[in-house]
Amino acid sequence: MRTARFTLDPAFTVGTVDPRLFGSFVEHLGRCVYTGVFEPGHPTADADGIRGDVLDLVRELGVTAVRYPGGNFVSGYRWEDSVGPVEERPRRLDLAWRSTETNRFGLSEYISFLRKIGPQAEPMMALNLGTRGVAEALQLQEYANHPGGTALSDLRAEHGDKDPFGIRLWCLGNEMDGPWQTGHKTAAEYGRTAAETARAMRQIDPGVQLVACGSSCRSMPTFAEWEATVLQETYDLVDHISLHAYYEPLDGDVDSFLASAVDMESFIEDVVATCDHVGARLKSRKKINLSFDEWNVWYMSRTEEQVSALDWPEAPRLLEDNYSILDAVVLGSLLIALLRHADRVTVACLAQLVNVIAPIMTEPGGPAWRQTTFFPFAQASKYGRGEVLDVRVDSPTYGTKKYGEADLLHATAVRGEDGTVTVFAVNRSRTEPLPLDVTLNGLGLTSVTGHSVLADADPDARNTLAEPDRVVPHAAEGTTLDGGRLTAVLEPLSWNVIRLA
Repeated sequence: MRTARFTLDPAFTVGTVDPRLFGSFVEHLGRCVYTGVFEPGHPTADADGIRGDVLDLVRELGVTAVRYPGGNFVSGYRWEDSVGPVEERPRRLDLAWRSTETNRFGLSEYISFLRKIGPQAEPMMALNLGTRGVAEALQLQEYANHPGGTALSDLRAEHGDKDPFGIRLWCLGNEMDGPWQTGHKTAAEYGRTAAETARAMRQIDPGVQLVACGSSCRSMPTFAEWEATVLQETYDLVDHISLHAYYEPLDGDVDSFLASAVDMESFIEDVVATCDHVGARLKSRKKINLSFDEWNVWYMSRTEEQVSALDWPEAPRLLEDNYSILDAVVLGSLLIALLRHADRVTVACLAQLVNVIAPIMTEPGGPAWRQTTFFPFAQASKYGRGEVLDVRVDSPTYGTKKYGEADLLHATAVRGEDGTVTVFAVNRSRTEPLPLDVTLNGLGLTSVTGHSVLADADPDARNTLAEPDRVVPHAAEGTTLDGGRLTAVLEPLSWNVIRLA
């Protein structure tokens, strides 16, 4: 097979990685919260009911921002239900997922969970702009963030949280373009509501960071027109616009599935173009950044039947996809796509964190374990910090039904503050190894300190309750750096992390 090539040079960069690119998402959906993050009585649970085994894995995963409480759930969310004495909190019907919400885990528990992860875990709070609006958003902001001396900030203290929560990053609703969303709006209706909410929130705190709802997926009939209309109303009031995308192999088309990042990169570039067009029309020097606050591999075609069969249970088993090597390689490629656009994608949230299309799985009263998708995310979060170098690959290609000819090699590289460089690379070939040749200019690198590979002879290999360590990364052999030239062979269907110093 022909060798894939690219050149790395510190003079050619994309941008600096925002740590929030490695965010995740906790929604009141299925078992993400209950028996996932939160399970009082579990052998590892602390006094607040947070599972210690899950906490350990979340820290290992390297999660930064955590979006909460939805998702579709937020469009029927009453924040008041989730605060105060647990025994007094009401039970509510959750229309989004035909479940019953107990509110045993609420706002204070969410903030406590983040603080236990560590200072790197930033709250990203979603506001209900479906069934509620400006007044409720301001009430939540005052309750969460005001130091004291007002009715709602003093109420927070009475509830046991004297110190403010310090939530800086807020989502102005969720997928408001979707007819499935409670309180669905047209672009003009939503744009006006989002602008009014943003303006009022900035009166309380001019430094809040706000995310306007973009299209809920690229295939929406109003895509781009929605973004343009919303930004016309909110451009000077918000910092980000959201993108959501999920991928799965449809009709057995694995080749197109492996090239999913082709679609993700095009999606990002289309939204950037729309943002900049509106900015130019408004004669603004401001740049709107992107919050890719829902992304993952999700076998969505199975979901509708699961949800429609529910009869308002508590924390049902929903969306518990068990991920294979194939899925993990695609997820790694999606991470590469995000890094390749780090100049504009400054927030991203893997949806979701535990049990629900998640890198971490649990059993009630039992163990927690890593899915195959855990490893690419954890490695990208650990090593993908610094300056993204501009990577232009010269790669052999293969044919796909959806995207035409696609490169077999998908790659990026990140230079850390200490001068080390990490190359992230995916070989999309299902059958053939891919020789890689990288020219290094002006980087002062002399050695390969590691080459980790996630691959398996069985592309359907996966980790399960019975075999939680069936799939783990392994070290590659034969990777060398000599005279400014890196050479390696990438295994078929593989995610690769090559560390250079």
